[in-house]
Amino acid sequence: MPNRTEIYVAFNADPDTGDMECYNLMKAWNNNDNISFDFKNAHDLNNIREESHETTIKAKLRERMNATKILVLLVGTSTKFHHKYVRWEVEIALEAGIPIIVCNVSGTRKMDKDLCPAILKNKLAIHIPFQLDIFQYALDNWPALHTKYKSEGKSEPHNYTNVVYDPLDKERERKAKARKAALESLINKKNY
Repeated sequence: MPNRTEIYVAFNADPDTGDMECYNLMKAWNNNDNISFDFKNAHDLNNIREESHETTIKAKLRERMNATKILVLLVGTSTKFHHKYVRWEVEIALEAGIPIIVCNVSGTRKMDKDLCPAILKNKLAIHIPFQLDIFQYALDNWPALHTKYKSEGKSEPHNYTNVVYDPLDKERERKAKARKAALESLINKKNY
């Protein structure tokens, strides 16, 4: 088995869907020194031109997938209709036993039965909202759980419970209050 170190992000690249915006936000989180989010992006391994033939594109995508330790699927309003690449990418990940994190762009904390691609509705994957803190938690924790569940013969979709979300929500609220207090302090200093 190859040395898998990369995070592969599958999404609908149509600029009208918003999925590309989420992908770009992930890259911004990764590049921001003030945000604790770290991923080695499989898309950085090689370049693909839009005008390339489908066979060439899929060969490059497979090269990326061969270095992948986690597949992140951004699920937006039309992801389930993109069979040419998105479904193919998911099939490759499933065949290779790569852990899958499904990020719901809508913010849903469990499988979105209306938007989730049919190929994943009965497969082992974690379904989370597209949100920084739970995303990082899933990147850090889902691969080990995936391995455990797979060894136990489990193959159904999963989602985190409030046991995971509550501390993350509280920490997010604490940070928001701290930012607000810092901003108010700056404003008050300018008024003097």
